[in-house]
Amino acid sequence: MAIGFRILPVASRVPPATVEAFRVLPVANVSDSMSRMTAGGARLRPYYSGPTMAGPAFTVKTRPGDNLMVHKALDIAAAGDVVVVDAGGDLTNAIIGELMQAHARTRRLGGIVINGAIRDVAALRASEFPVFAAGVTHRGPYKDGPGEIGVPVAIDGMVIAPGDLVLGDEDGLVCVPAAAAAAVLEATQAKHAAETKQMAATLAGTSDRAWVDATLSKLGVI
Repeated sequence: MAIGFRILPVASRVPPATVEAFRVLPVANVSDSMSRMTAGGARLRPYYSGPTMAGPAFTVKTRPGDNLMVHKALDIAAAGDVVVVDAGGDLTNAIIGELMQAHARTRRLGGIVINGAIRDVAALRASEFPVFAAGVTHRGPYKDGPGEIGVPVAIDGMVIAPGDLVLGDEDGLVCVPAAAAAAVLEATQAKHAAETKQMAATLAGTSDRAWVDATLSKLGVI
């Protein structure tokens, strides 16, 4: 089995209960709970009209502009999986469009992430099926390979291993390593509760802003 043309199994996936618990939390809070060190890059934007994307990663690494292994991934990924495609960030050729999105939707996948380009944007934006991409072009893909399924990929420095938790909303994309998911969930739930309380105080006009002057004083600002 040569490197460049491989299909590997996903050994384990983040549990469904964990996926659902994260789905109601803002991606920004998840990011803060991971010390703001993990992100899929500002170019990856949502092209759909639905709620937060959440699911185990089903990873694909492909040659820029080629979607042969992406087709195969859509055929074999499990329901709820988010197919994450590292196409090198190249925007010359679209990796997916309306037809492939429809196929993923009928298979009840959790979403598609393309580190590359997409097309048929009007149809994708009108759908609730989650799609994230780095850009748009009308030029279609090639179907020759090479490509690999079930290998770790990296998007803008964010490593995504098969089975990790992938989350996306209007603020962007984040990956939570499966081994850290429970700890990150606990921290994010606590942060979200604190921010909810803070928002209530802000709207009531009772928010404590003393920290601003205290910080400036500590920094020597007169």
